[in-house]
Amino acid sequence: MLVKSQEKLRDRKNLLAFSAGVDSSALFFILLENGTSFDIAIVDYGKREDSILEVNYAQELAKKYDKKCFIKKVNIKDSNFEKNARVKRYEFFEEIINKHGYENLLTAHQLNDRLEWFLMQFTKGAGVVELLGFEEEEKRENYNLIRPLIDVSRDEIFEYLKKNDIKYFEDESNTNQKYKRNLFRAEFSNKLIEGYRDGIKNSFNYLQIDKDRVFKLEILKQIKDLYVLKKSDDEVENIRMIDKIIKKLGVIISSKERTEIQRVDELVIAHKIVISKTDDKIYISPYKTPNMDKEFKEVCRELKIPPKIRGYLYELGINPNSIC
Repeated sequence: MLVKSQEKLRDRKNLLAFSAGVDSSALFFILLENGTSFDIAIVDYGKREDSILEVNYAQELAKKYDKKCFIKKVNIKDSNFEKNARVKRYEFFEEIINKHGYENLLTAHQLNDRLEWFLMQFTKGAGVVELLGFEEEEKRENYNLIRPLIDVSRDEIFEYLKKNDIKYFEDESNTNQKYKRNLFRAEFSNKLIEGYRDGIKNSFNYLQIDKDRVFKLEILKQIKDLYVLKKSDDEVENIRMIDKIIKKLGVIISSKERTEIQRVDELVIAHKIVISKTDDKIYISPYKTPNMDKEFKEVCRELKIPPKIRGYLYELGINPNSIC
């Protein structure tokens, strides 16, 4: 099976986010078919009886096909499980990427997932950038997040698994409609793709082309995880730029936070990311609160660097003059 992004993966160091489920099991063997070099990483949440079997399967595949297999076991409380699990998962992946120098992180999200995201954003109230936030490729600070199956439907993946007699596990939590995404999947996205798959694929491709033509991110300065953007006269455009950068830093902003960003000049999101707006610039960085010496604070004040941005500069030893 041919997938998108193949040329971007060739001769690169790739890490596959593996779960032993339907999509990631298919992607594992598709990458093998296409001669793509990769290793795998799996997170064990210990919530289901099959979790140890899934980890064992990952290890078996890694041994059989000469892949490295990174494993992490985590314990997460049931409260807001999905969000917290995602945070822990990406922290693990990024730890591996930083330590071993992987260039691409591959996830097995597919067409049904993309439509599910689109519909969920549509019902919340969203613009083009938010509706199309689920893209084939996202550039992060020191790696690329790539979704090679973004154009492949769940039905096509099942057909591939059956045809090639590939083993996989099914997570029963994916049918539990207490999770909003599962409700949208069962009631809307899966049914739409069953009837209109090719048209939906084409629509996403056309919309992505239009989005890339219209929306361009203007970064004036970037030093590690500090971004300085040119502020637009259009507040909606500012929100879209901010949203894109914050996503690079691993945080997804809510509709309520988006409204608050428009209302105030300085805001901390999820206790992790600070956004500061001046007359002509937007500063975004991780939120740090070290004890800063008076001389450093005075230099920042003279350069009109926003107060909550200064902690990150100080902690990383960044010269304030270098960002002005």
